[in-house]
Amino acid sequence: MRKEQLIERGFLLAATISGLATVSIFVFMLILGLPILTAGHINELLTGPWSPDHGVYGIYSMIVGSITISFLSLVFAFPLSLGYSIVVTVLAPGSLALAMKRLIRFMTAIPTVVYGFVGIFLLVPVMRGMFSQGSGMSILTAALLLAILISPTMILIFTDSFERVPRSYLTAVSALGGSRIDTLIHVILPCSWQGIVTGLVLALGRAMGDTMISLMVAGNSVGLPQSILDSSRTLTGHIGLVIAADFDSLEFKSLFVCGLILYLFSSIMVVLIRSIHFKPRVRGW
Repeated sequence: MRKEQLIERGFLLAATISGLATVSIFVFMLILGLPILTAGHINELLTGPWSPDHGVYGIYSMIVGSITISFLSLVFAFPLSLGYSIVVTVLAPGSLALAMKRLIRFMTAIPTVVYGFVGIFLLVPVMRGMFSQGSGMSILTAALLLAILISPTMILIFTDSFERVPRSYLTAVSALGGSRIDTLIHVILPCSWQGIVTGLVLALGRAMGDTMISLMVAGNSVGLPQSILDSSRTLTGHIGLVIAADFDSLEFKSLFVCGLILYLFSSIMVVLIRSIHFKPRVRGW
């Protein structure tokens, strides 16, 4: 019993330290970004353009770029991930399904910068030749590459949700003469909706927080994009690119507002996931 108490207290201590570290990061960014938030510059920051030469430090175009690239990547990645998960858990034979699972686990271990280099040397030239517009570094290019990056996250969560469906449900459908497609449509997908939504939310959070892909293939234009073929800069890429020598300048402090926006977005994702899992479920599901 003593050992169990020590383990329990150890986990509690780890959770407390993790929570305090998270809160400390938020407080740190809030303190450094407070001069902008309290000096009446917040509206100019959130709606204006980025033009340091003219004393204007708006991040509106970066917010638009982050949202556009993230959601577009999710549009590309979701059907691919859902289809892959269905093949692995429902349609593929055992040996093929095992190989496909191992491939996805391997993809999760590939560094993001590797995807970025592949995008620069393979995807960017293809996009440039296909559309004959710009350099090929665009919102569409970044979204396609980001879709490949976030797909393994969704696939692993989707397949885990599908495999958690009670075996008795699947047996009942088979006993009634249902096919594997009937089982998928009427049992597996309805029982796995929470896992599907969780995978979507986590993938969106990863897409919004990624730096390297947007930094390497999105073009990093500070102008407001007019189409998905235009270059754009995300909030994470903006934080990585801007170097301000004067730590008291609005240019430097605006970076912490970018961090606060990303932090709040991640917090919303976490709260959404928790609310999904704490919703009452039908008995037996």
